[in-house]
Amino acid sequence: MDSSQPGTLHSVLDFAPSISLGRWLLHISLFALTLLTTTMFGAAFALAFHQRVPLDSDWLVNVALRAATTPSLLAGGLPFSLTLLTILFAHEMGHYVTCMRYRIDASLPYFLPAPTLIGTLGAFIRIRSPIYTRRALFDVGIAGPIAGFVLIIPALAIGMAMSHVTPGLLRQGDIAFGVPLLLRGCEALFFPGVRPEDVYLHPMALAAWVGMLATALNLLPIGQLDGGHILYSVIGERHKLLSRIFVVALVVLGRVTNNWTWYIMAGLLLLFALRHPVIFDTHPLDRSRIILAWCALLMLVLCFTPSPIR
Repeated sequence: MDSSQPGTLHSVLDFAPSISLGRWLLHISLFALTLLTTTMFGAAFALAFHQRVPLDSDWLVNVALRAATTPSLLAGGLPFSLTLLTILFAHEMGHYVTCMRYRIDASLPYFLPAPTLIGTLGAFIRIRSPIYTRRALFDVGIAGPIAGFVLIIPALAIGMAMSHVTPGLLRQGDIAFGVPLLLRGCEALFFPGVRPEDVYLHPMALAAWVGMLATALNLLPIGQLDGGHILYSVIGERHKLLSRIFVVALVVLGRVTNNWTWYIMAGLLLLFALRHPVIFDTHPLDRSRIILAWCALLMLVLCFTPSPIR
């Protein structure tokens, strides 16, 4: 392909928009704050892991706050925070680089620090210009989940190799993490015959778990989520009806599992991300992208858990 055509490294670098100093400072500040908050909670997870303490929310919050002023304690949270932020960064840069490839105006990733038990609400990029073709929409939508998933696999394997078995201990805490199929398969490989609730995840494996949760949520085939982009690029306007059906399914899932996560997710989607911009492109996707769409569904199945956090 000629270097002047869209899709080459030259065209990607040439189209990358200039960013003001103030915007750079905003991106860097948000990333630094997210690194701090995730490292604080990572320190709490690390201390609980090494001391074999049950996961109690009050205890974790207290240790996380203490870690903010204790450098030696804070350093222990880096395996969790660096692993998690690397996965999130890869996901968002997958979107960003693909946008640049198609000359779609998009921002660099915005990281979201938050006082949650993982220290963040994730990250996002802002797409500022229209997407005109199904091919471009599909590629932008699927690039992020693939990039993040590629890093989740080694992080999970390394973290699982450092995890240990603690029969009955985790059931004493007030926090329990769901077990997606990918995690269950990895546990069966490293700890055959051991029940999932008896495997105490190393902070790096826990960061991979958060990456799986983020991947599954993004791949839900609803609205303007990554999965919604993929679904729209495959079936077009029928996406609207299916998005609403899947939102109702989230409410039902929340009711069945008695898990508030799905109520919040359904509410946010209804308010902010259910409607999808119309793309006037009738050309169907090629065979390779249809195969990738099925791969996206497989990633969703592997990373999804009906009750993420109790």
